[in-house]
Amino acid sequence: MPTYDYECLKCGKISEAFHKVNGPPLKECPYCKGKVKRLISSGSGLIFKGSGFYATDYKKKKGPHADSQTKSTTKKGSKD
Repeated sequence: MPTYDYECLKCGKISEAFHKVNGPPLKECPYCKGKVKRLISSGSGLIFKGSGFYATDYKKKKGPHADSQTKSTTKKGSKD
């Protein structure tokens, strides 16, 4: 469910409400019971957590340290 911001026309406080898109909007302030208007919000940004979301996560490493990083990924205890 989306979050909507409402501003009270009487006391000026801003409150948030969760309700369905097609649900009825708030009509009164939860603080003073005055009339409210719904504010236009930018919505929430998209948040990526974890690795693998950036172009730099998949780039191949170049330079003298690239070989040492690939060798360190071998399993311990394996006989070469």
